[in-house]
Order: sequence, then structure tokens, then C-alpha cells
Amino acid sequence: KTIWTRLFFTDCQCAEDASKTYEELFAKLDTNKDGKVDVSELREGLAAMGIRTGKGAAQKIVSSGDQDKDDGLDFMEFSKYLKEHEKKLQLTFKSLDKNNDGKIDIMEIKQSLADLGLDISKEDAQKILQSIDADGTMTVDWNEWREHFLFNPATNLQEIIRYWKHSTVLDIGDSLTIPDEFTEEEKTTGLWWKQLSAGAMAGAVSRTGTAPLDRMKVFMQVHASKSNKISLVGGFKQMLKEGGPTSLWRGNGINVLKIAPETAIKFMAYEKYKKMLASEPGKIRTHERFMAGSLAGATAQTAIYPMEVLKTRLTLRKTGQYSGMFDCTKKILKNEGLKAFYKGYVPNILGIIPYAGIDLAVYESLKNLWLSHYAKDTANPGVLVLLGCGTISSTCGQLASYPLALIRTRMQAQASLEGSEQLPMNLMVKKILEKEGFFGLYRGILPNFMKVLPAVSISYVVYEYMRSGLGIQK
Repeated sequence: KTIWTRLFFTDCQCAEDASKTYEELFAKLDTNKDGKVDVSELREGLAAMGIRTGKGAAQKIVSSGDQDKDDGLDFMEFSKYLKEHEKKLQLTFKSLDKNNDGKIDIMEIKQSLADLGLDISKEDAQKILQSIDADGTMTVDWNEWREHFLFNPATNLQEIIRYWKHSTVLDIGDSLTIPDEFTEEEKTTGLWWKQLSAGAMAGAVSRTGTAPLDRMKVFMQVHASKSNKISLVGGFKQMLKEGGPTSLWRGNGINVLKIAPETAIKFMAYEKYKKMLASEPGKIRTHERFMAGSLAGATAQTAIYPMEVLKTRLTLRKTGQYSGMFDCTKKILKNEGLKAFYKGYVPNILGIIPYAGIDLAVYESLKNLWLSHYAKDTANPGVLVLLGCGTISSTCGQLASYPLALIRTRMQAQASLEGSEQLPMNLMVKKILEKEGFFGLYRGILPNFMKVLPAVSISYVVYEYMRSGLGIQK
């Protein structure tokens, strides 16, 4: 038997034994005998007993168990933490032990990670198993599992999901993103709506902060050509001359307004599509998630598309052209009829597929790369890695879908430009390629990429503030 099992639990573990063992363990760890175990005592004590812990594990254990906030665990707090922690461990162990034989083998580990959307090789599963397997039987029983994880706060595979869920926290002003992932626990406790509200608020602030670059992008998409070269500085000068500083934020109001209905519709639709598409209830693979996400995106876009058209028209408006949103709606209805509100709809819906597909594929690859190379003690890669992966994947998605976004914007703007012919999508692509070559489809990509970093940073900071404000615990 390992030192842990001797010290800690016998197989007929009854409550009295457990609390007696907790007492012995507590006495061992409390070296200065002040009745509480602080971070350094816990770290040194565990190391002396030969228990491997992850980096920062002692701190994490103390902070999560410390109810009276005195930077140490007294015996009550200590035993409560261990009891609760062990309960979680047991649940995880049971969920991994698919055939209920009291042991976890390689295939069970591989299968469980596959359920979480992580496909690992047999060799990797073997490595995970060997790191936990104390007696070399190539299976892990409950005692080994408990010994390995009891003082490792990264208890369960849900951590990987929690940290790496592909979330809409990063708002880069693009409506094509895959909806947020929520765990069952978040759904039942109602945390999801708080997180969605925090995300929407973050999106509103980040869109407002980067609105001048967004307006510049739309301008270039519609007006820039070989004969009419618009530079960033020249474009901003023109805008300031035409409408003063406030004109840089034209179209931002409706861009912020459409976040809430879009997020809500997308989230609800995503949940429905996931249920419909999942091959087994409660488990969804990457390709099913992609399909559910794309369909949810298409559903939300269909519902709020008129707001997209209004946004483009209001962004491009000249001083005095429309007095506001309602005036713009009235004028479009009067002059062009209802169908104007769905101009550019086809390229927009088509754009969702390359965007969502590439975004998810790149994100999953980066995630697997990080987990296989750097995940030593915990599945938490830290803020910068997550933000980096999210930013890179959505930027790749944008690169792929950008030409479709440009065509969409031009079609939305068409009727409001004097003397422009109303072209369907295929002819417009042909015309741009003939006149301006392939790069004509990438007009305005510079301001678009310039706004990615500030948008991501702003939305992340606001999201964190909103989370603590709404009381969403880390």
C-alpha cells in the first residue's frame, strides 16, 4: 500500500476513520502548532510526505477552503475541504469508469477525453494513466486516483472544458462567431444568463471603443478602388471634415443594440440544434458543434438581418442624410421597399461557414497543442494563452470569410449610392475581380485587423469587471 493509503484511508473507510485520519494529517501539517495550516506549511508538509502537487496548488487549496479569510485552514475548514473535494473526485472517477469494474483503463481515459472533444492517441492516454498508476497494473483504482488528485485542485476533466470553452467573451465586432458553451452546472444554476449579460456588455464597450476603425473599414469596403485610393489617415481626415469628431461613431448605436437580441437568439438556437444533432444525448463532437454553431448563427442572422442593413446605411450616411434609426428605416421602406432589408443576405449566410469552421478548427488545434505540450499540473493555460488562441482563431476565420463580408456590405449599401447598379452576388464578385484583381476583395482589411487587438483587450477587461460585479465566481 502506498504511504497515502496507510496514512489516510483504509478500505472499509467509515466516517470516524476518515475524521481521525484527517486529524492525524492535520497535526502532521501544522508544524508550528498554531491550530491552522497556512500555504507554506501545506506546501512543505505535502512535499515531505512525497505527495506531488501542481504549481500554486497549496495556495488554491487554502483559498478555496478558507471560509473566515484568515489565510490559513483550521481543522474544520481543512476536513470540510477534503470531504467535498473527495466527493467530487469520486463522481469524476465513477463517470470515467464506464464498465463499473472499479478501475479505469486506457480505453476509458481515451473515451472520456473524446467525450470532452479532446481526441488523444493511445500513447498519450497511456502517459496519463502511468502518471496516476502507482502499482504498475496499467489500471487505476479508486485509492490511486484519490492519492493522485486529492491535493491537486485540477480535479476533473471538466476543468479543460471550463477553461477552454470557446466563448463569445471576445467580441471583435463580428456576428459570425460560434455561440458560447455552457456546462450543465452553469445552466441549472442560472449562471449562463449572467455570463451572457457580461459578454453583451463587454461587446457593447469594445464595439464603441473601436467604432472609428469599424466605420473606416465599411468606408473602404464600399468606396475604395484602384482609382479612388483611401488611406487610413486621409479617410479619417475626410470623415472629420465632413461631420466632425462625432461622425466617427456613426452607426455605432445600432451596432451595439443588435448584440442583445443576436446573443439571445443564437444561444437558444444553439442549445436546440445541439440536442438535435448530438449522436449521443449530452455529448457533442467537434463537427456537430460546428454544424450546430453555424445553424444557430444563421438563425440569429436571419432574425436580426434588417439591423445589419441599417448599421451599414447609418455608418455610411452623410451629414443630415438620416436623423436617426427610425428615419433611416422609414426612408428605406419608402424608397426601396421591404426587400432592401435583406440585401446581401446570401453572402452573409455563406460567410458563416468558412468563418465558424476555420475559427473552431484553429482553436481546437491550438488547444490540443497547448494541452499536449504545456499542460503539466493544470488544464488552465492562463489568460494570455486563451486570449491569444481566441484571437488567432477568429482572425484566421475572418481572413477566410472577408471577401463575403465585403460583398455583403456593398450589396447593403448599393441603393444608397447614387448611380450604382444593383448587381447580384456572382456578378459583383466578377466585376471586382476584373477591375481590381483578387486584392479588391480585401479592401478595408487593414482597419479591420487593427481593431482586433483593442477590441479583444477591451472586451476581456470589461467582461472581468462585469463578472465580479454580477457575482460570477471564478
